[in-house]
Amino acid sequence: MAKNLWSDAHAASLQDDLDLLVYRSNLLGEDRSVCNWKGGNTSTKVRWPLHTGQEVEVMWIKGSGSDLKTIQRDGFTGLRLEEVLALFQRDEMSDEEMVDYLVRSMLHPSMPRPSIETLMHAFIPFPHVDHTHPDAVVTLCNLAEGKEIVRQIFGDSVYWVDYVRPGFSLAKQVGRAVRENPNLRGVFLGNHGLVTWGNTHKESYENTLALINEAQAYIDQAVAKKPVLGGPRYRALPDEQAEAILAEVLPKLRGAVSQYQRAILHVDRSQPILELVNSHAGKEMALRGSACPDHLVHTKHYPLWIDFDPDKDDARRLAQLLLEGVERYEKEYKEYVAECSRPGDPTLDPFPRVILIPGIGMVSTGKDKAAAEASAGLYHRAAAVIRGAYALGTYSTLSRQDAYDVEYWPLELYKLTLAPPEKELSRRVAFITGAASGIGKATALRLAKEGAHVVIADINVEGARAVAEEINRTYGAGRALAVDVDVTDEAAVVRAFQRTVLEYGGIDILVSNAGLAAASPFEETSLDDWNLIHDVLVKGYFLVAREGYKQMKAQGIGGSIVMVTSKNSLVASKGAVAYNSAKAAELHMARSLAEEAGPHGIRVNCVAPDAVLEGSGIWNSRWREERAKAYGIAPEQLEEYYRSRTTLRVNVYPDDVAEAILFFASDRSGKTTGCTLTVDGGVPAAYTR
Repeated sequence: MAKNLWSDAHAASLQDDLDLLVYRSNLLGEDRSVCNWKGGNTSTKVRWPLHTGQEVEVMWIKGSGSDLKTIQRDGFTGLRLEEVLALFQRDEMSDEEMVDYLVRSMLHPSMPRPSIETLMHAFIPFPHVDHTHPDAVVTLCNLAEGKEIVRQIFGDSVYWVDYVRPGFSLAKQVGRAVRENPNLRGVFLGNHGLVTWGNTHKESYENTLALINEAQAYIDQAVAKKPVLGGPRYRALPDEQAEAILAEVLPKLRGAVSQYQRAILHVDRSQPILELVNSHAGKEMALRGSACPDHLVHTKHYPLWIDFDPDKDDARRLAQLLLEGVERYEKEYKEYVAECSRPGDPTLDPFPRVILIPGIGMVSTGKDKAAAEASAGLYHRAAAVIRGAYALGTYSTLSRQDAYDVEYWPLELYKLTLAPPEKELSRRVAFITGAASGIGKATALRLAKEGAHVVIADINVEGARAVAEEINRTYGAGRALAVDVDVTDEAAVVRAFQRTVLEYGGIDILVSNAGLAAASPFEETSLDDWNLIHDVLVKGYFLVAREGYKQMKAQGIGGSIVMVTSKNSLVASKGAVAYNSAKAAELHMARSLAEEAGPHGIRVNCVAPDAVLEGSGIWNSRWREERAKAYGIAPEQLEEYYRSRTTLRVNVYPDDVAEAILFFASDRSGKTTGCTLTVDGGVPAAYTR
């Protein structure tokens, strides 16, 4: 049941109707069973001063593409109400003409584009209007018997409108119904949602909740009388087993759905989803199509259902089923477009947004983690609708043509043009070792700035978490993941990559950077020091590169591996035999892997910095004193020593190295592999030959 969150005390503290509209909207958006992510719209009609000082009737309405849960004052658009109401006398109006008219009625051109439901709000003769897509109402609106059931529950207090795509025609029908039936409490929109109103903000909000809860009570009674979705057919696999299977198959799935453009994956094993995928009726109900326009623009009309039997099939079989399923989905989607399209229509990405797997759960896809999670969240709404519809009657969703007309609606496609251009590394996942400080941290921040999702892998897990939190605060939740990894521990490396796969679906960029250093004259170099240096810098680089290469190869969409070596990989420094030889081994390892990885579109390159002291854990250790001793100077003189020995007379900083790594990580270096780029200010002895 939807909870009433209204506070009279808080409402009384707000300064004007626009503040109250923000408050009302945020309360409605707080409960996703009431209002979908970025769905629904709210409005208020009030006298408002123009820039001339004259007061006129203005309608404030949610701007297109904003989310009621988080919307603030600047997310609403003000329109001169008298101009908008004049359209009620019209008999018809095209979408294009309507949009142009509304833009001309806005108080200021910098305001967001008004909701496509603007005319419906304007034509309802009440000062406050809410339009939402509550699970309970959408359930009733997607039943063949829905109109009759709604009459049983609400009598004449609710008006039913058969499905009409949002726009002038729907607005006119709703506006006329409300004007001609003064005792109405709300309008149920077939295959769509709910419209309610009130004389005050509180009255409108509470009327919305009352209708939802009455509908939900009726549904709950029906659900209690029969097994949910026909009862369980499959068992949910234990988390550990399911995650092991997903870790193996997700890179292949990610590659399959990324043939046009890369996708980020999100795994959902929550109880409502497992209940759906494991039920007898789940497949048949899910494949009837989408229940609401607000769902399908994020989930597409149909999910991809995988006929996996968790008691009989293994990971190899699931991978086969997924690849076959994605291929089939692409073919059927293109047939759907050919069947429903008009000349000149584009074809959008033909791959699924939602994949349902018995025993496993749901995998959703998106251009980034947030989009993939949004698709999953919207499918939770669909799952709730399916659950109720099964208990009540005949589930009757949007037709294929109606679904297409929403998905390819010019006004919906226009929203895509409003999104900011994708950044250079958008849709990509970067795994960076030693990323809690120094070069690794600078690289993580730089790649995240260019749009990458970043895995901060470090033995210093607290430092890794701090970097991940900084990235998530700056670029949005889900953009970075901290993982605890000792690169010398094979099992730990495997676990770190499994966590990455479960979080994002795979990787596109691998930066091997974890390091340490020790220096001593050759004859004083202990076996312990030799082994430690080679464990981290050779074995560690090998283990990380091997696991990253496996994932990239499984995906089949290429990738970039960057090994952070050193000037010492090209020219030896005295008194550092273990470090010199380990760095040289990294360089030749990269060249060897470049030869094997090239046929798979995977590039392997090296960045060779020198004397990057700032923010470095290595240079804050005994390495600083050892290097100073080797050069016969004091430790505090090292920065000047290294600067003066370069051809350019400069010091090298972590950000400088990060720029070189970005070059190799990005498509700028798309035809370069087996290469080393020095970032050392010019050390003649290390010039590559």
